[in-house]
Amino acid sequence: MVTLPYIDAEIERMDAGGEPPGYLRHFHWGHYDDPEDLDDDPKRYFAAAESMTERVVAAGHVADGRRVLDVGCGFGGTLDHIRGRNPGCRLAGVNIDERQLQWARRLMGDGPDAVSFVTADGCQLPVASGVCDHVLAVECVFHFPSRKRFFREASRALAPGGTLALSDFLMGGSVTTLAANVQSAGLGEWYGRSATPLTSAGYERLGRSVGLELLVDEDVTQRTLPTYPALRRLYRESGSDAGVTTVDAVERLARGGGWQYHVLAFRKVADGPGS
Repeated sequence: MVTLPYIDAEIERMDAGGEPPGYLRHFHWGHYDDPEDLDDDPKRYFAAAESMTERVVAAGHVADGRRVLDVGCGFGGTLDHIRGRNPGCRLAGVNIDERQLQWARRLMGDGPDAVSFVTADGCQLPVASGVCDHVLAVECVFHFPSRKRFFREASRALAPGGTLALSDFLMGGSVTTLAANVQSAGLGEWYGRSATPLTSAGYERLGRSVGLELLVDEDVTQRTLPTYPALRRLYRESGSDAGVTTVDAVERLARGGGWQYHVLAFRKVADGPGS
C-alpha cells in the first residue's frame, strides 16, 4: 500500500462513514479564470479543478469513441469527466492503491458505460502494446519511481499518433537551486515523497527519447495560485495541521518562481523507440 498522508486522511474519514468531499472528483490543483481573486470558497476550487481536468484532456485531443487509459486515476474523476462529455470512449483507470480504486468504483457506479479500474504500477502498465489512443496522468507522475519508465510504458501502450497528456510540477531553475528552496521552505511529506522535478527542456528530451514528440508545454502556474488558500481552508477545517503547513511551503515555492505547474502533451511518433 502506498502511503500518501493527504489521501490516507480522506480514505480514513470516508471509511468511517463520512461523505466524500467535492474535491475528490478531481484531486488536484485548480485552473482559475480569475487568478488575482484569492477567494478560498471550496466550490470555486472544485470548479477550477474541473477546469484543470478539461485543460489536460483538451491538450491530449481526447475525442468521442477513443480508447483512454488514465494512469494514477485516483478516485476516477478524470474518467468520469470524459464519460460525461465524450460518448463511446472505452475508459480504464490504473492506480497502485487499491483503496482508491474501491472508492472510484463506488463513486462512479455500474452500468453499460462502466469504467474498468485495475490495480497496477504506472511504470508497468497492464495493457498490450499499441492499444491506447490516449494516456493521461493528471498530477501524479511525481509520485512514480521513474518518469522515464512511465514514459517508456506510455509510449509502448499508445498507437502511432496517440497522445500522452499530463500535468506536473516543474522546476524553474537548477536542481541545486530547487533543493535549496525546498529546504528553506520546510516542505514536509504531506503529499508523499516526490521525485525531483524536471525542467521544460528535460521533459522534451524525455519524450523524444521514447518516441514522443512534444505538442503542448503550457506554464499555468499563475492560474493555479488560488488553489493554495482553498486547500489551506479545507485542511484547516478538517484539522489537518500538516496539510496547512505543507500548502504554505509549496505556495512559497510557487510564488518564488522555483516551482511551476505545467500542462504537457506528447504525440506518439510512428515507428519511434516506444513502438
